[in-house]
Amino acid sequence: MGDIAVRVEGLSKRYRIGARQERYYTLRDTLTEAVARPFQKLAALFSRNGAGSRTPEASSIWALKDVSFEVKHGEVVGIIGRNGAGKSSLLKILSRITEPTEGRARIHGRVGSLLEVGTGFHPELTGRENIYLSGAILGMKKAELDRKFEEIVTFAELERFVDTPVKHYSSGMYVRLGFAVAAHLDPEILIVDEVLAVGDVVFQKKCLGKMNAVAREGRTVLLVSHNMAMIEHLCDKAILLRDGAVTEDGPTGQVISRYLQGIVAGTAIPLDERTDRQGEGEILVSAIELLDRRGYSIPCPMSGQELVIRVHYHSRSEKVFTNCKVAVSINKDEHLYILMSTEFVSRENLRLKGDGHIDFTVTELPLTEGQYYVNSYVENNGIVQDWVDGAMELPVVDGDYYGTGRTYPPGWQGKYVLIKYRCRVRNGMAL
Repeated sequence: MGDIAVRVEGLSKRYRIGARQERYYTLRDTLTEAVARPFQKLAALFSRNGAGSRTPEASSIWALKDVSFEVKHGEVVGIIGRNGAGKSSLLKILSRITEPTEGRARIHGRVGSLLEVGTGFHPELTGRENIYLSGAILGMKKAELDRKFEEIVTFAELERFVDTPVKHYSSGMYVRLGFAVAAHLDPEILIVDEVLAVGDVVFQKKCLGKMNAVAREGRTVLLVSHNMAMIEHLCDKAILLRDGAVTEDGPTGQVISRYLQGIVAGTAIPLDERTDRQGEGEILVSAIELLDRRGYSIPCPMSGQELVIRVHYHSRSEKVFTNCKVAVSINKDEHLYILMSTEFVSRENLRLKGDGHIDFTVTELPLTEGQYYVNSYVENNGIVQDWVDGAMELPVVDGDYYGTGRTYPPGWQGKYVLIKYRCRVRNGMAL
């Protein structure tokens, strides 16, 4: 028992469809509701019409169903799964943000968590005040917080804004401060949910370095990420969730392989019928096409061929969405991740309205023969609108990439990216 940091037994979580979603409560919210509750009960008494008030099972969904696992002290565990698999619901229960419907989770140690941008911060308080408040909640003494304060502010790169109310912070500033607080206040168990996907590349590298340091210090880490390379690099083992249940629990490489197999299998469902998507849903990716330079469909692109990835989008609103970003990524496994985004090539504010499409053109497809898959992503003003893992399959066949009539050594298929290069030999013989 003394070796176990987290023990989850038969954990289930049910949400009622159409019911008001749970939110995070401040002390002020709690006091206000305590005063209002007697009046709410009185109003409910007079408004009853004799109908049953229970929500039928058909109007509920189980985000988690009978989840059980153990995490030892000092282990770094990745929790992976497709959108809607129950990962965030699990971490919210472990962080004591929400209660399970059934089962229990025993936590042995002080927990620090970073689940969403700004979670746990009071918007009216300054960055300085929120740092001290977060430390006090973890049970740290003021002297400890004084020693950590400068390190946290420097890491978050917020020296100029530390005395500004956090309601004025950008999403990037929220993330920097949130991660710095969670990682530097010495929790025995650190819970992190996909936050490293936000922010600039330099800060992501800094966060990754800090996560490495935390792992080396022997602290327990539970990490949710769609970045399989990060999971493989950081985690001793991984847990795969599918439809709210644990389907694999074991060595990281084995679990990642099972996860990727499931993603490829899901590409058989038409994109506009997929329900395993994440985001607000006001703009959706409705279809993705693979085309050649003339606009003809390509069932199997060839290495070295010009490839157009056409992303069709559909807006559920008549309004114009400003400051948009559309991206696709090509994945093979945890070692290969190629990203294409409008953010990298457009200096103008991307605006989307109604139905349309965006073409990503790869002049010479640099992939070796193999089965790949494409993920799709849309956001506006930093808000995720649509995110689908395994939006479509991308089968690639060998082509004469180098124009020599030869390909590459056996065993390289599906493993490496090809590049154009020049070779010059001096003081020797070149064949």
